Parts: sequence; C-alpha cells; structure tokens
Amino acid sequence: MSAQAPVSILLVDDEPRFRAGLRSLLDFLSHNGSLQFEIVGEAASVEQALKLTAEQKPAMILLDMELPPVDGITALIGLGEMSYKGKVLVLSAHRQDEWVFRAMQAGACGYVFKDRVATQLCEAITTVMKNEVYLSPEVAACFFRLFQFYAGRSHISGRSIHLTDREREVLHWLVEGSSNEEIARRLYITVATVKAHLTAIFEKLSVTSRTQAIVKALKLGLVSA
Repeated sequence: MSAQAPVSILLVDDEPRFRAGLRSLLDFLSHNGSLQFEIVGEAASVEQALKLTAEQKPAMILLDMELPPVDGITALIGLGEMSYKGKVLVLSAHRQDEWVFRAMQAGACGYVFKDRVATQLCEAITTVMKNEVYLSPEVAACFFRLFQFYAGRSHISGRSIHLTDREREVLHWLVEGSSNEEIARRLYITVATVKAHLTAIFEKLSVTSRTQAIVKALKLGLVSA
C-alpha cells in the first residue's frame, strides 16, 4: 500500500518566530503522528497569503488573526471570494468570543488559541481534515453559553424592533463578519458613522457586543446568515 500523501500547508502569520515554531512543531508531528505535513509556503500579510494560495493551492492554511494593516477576517473573506477549496484553521491570541464568531462566520473550519497550539494543533488538524469543525473546549463552552442565553427568547418578534434601512445595511455586513472599516468602505460612509449606527443597533437590540448583536439578529430573523 502506498504511503499517504502529506498534507500541504500554508503558514500565515506576521511573526517570523511563531512561524518558525510552527515549522518545528509540524516537523515533529510528521515524524511522530499518523499525518505527514508539507509546508508549501509562508506569508506575513493577507496579500501574500492570497497570492500563495492561488499559486500553491494548499490543502490547509494555518491563519493568524493579526495581519497588519488589516486582519485575518479580511483574509478569510478574500479566500472565500477566490473559492478556495481547502481548510482554514485559525491560530490566534484573541480569546474573545467575538473574534471566534467572526472567524467562523467568515469561513474558518476551526479556532485554536496560540497558547494552546502545542497541545491542540495535532487534534485540530486531524479534526478539520475529516471535514469536521474544531473548537477548543474553552471556545465551545463559550459558544454554548452564548447561544443558550438566546435560546427560548424568540417570543420577541423581529417586527417589534424598528431599524432604519441604513441600520439594516450595517447589521447585514456585521453578520457577514465585516470590520467597521470594511462596512464604511462598502456603504461609502465614515467609520464614525458606522460606530454611531452600531450604537443605535445595540440599543434597539438590547445587547452590548457585536457577537450578541449578530446572534440576536439571526435569532429574530432581522438578517439571514
């Protein structure tokens, strides 16, 4: 029986030392696990990541969320627009549920906190390569609590919440995972105006964060996923 082909991986992180650490970890896992990995490229920016993805067509991308001057959400949106068929696993220092939610909304297959990479990366890659979603136990618990909070609240009708047309547009792009800057660019308004609309939306939905607004909007049918 022929040996299983290695999983081609693109590393996307703006920190050279972190990428070096990933190379060492993947090399160790290749020699001590059931999967072999081949790093086909490294990128330190969204532009480089999209270019290398088009050229190398990796089976998996390990993606950081901090990619100045933008972020990993922009990369995920770009990958979706180019119909990337592989898997994207986010490795991020951001522990807020809002970042996790936005990443998954934008097309990520999993999310691992950077300080857990050494212990969770192997399981995360194996899970994602089986066409399953990987969320670390901490993130999964957070998501469960968040959705449980809104469960059973559908008696509040979306019809009772009156949003302006512009607020609905802003909410739509918020659910799509867009940042304030991206929403401003898409709607041809200023970032300050976006923030003002978000403040009004939060007040009308009785929420205090972007993630809560997204979940409640979907629950009430104010927008579609």
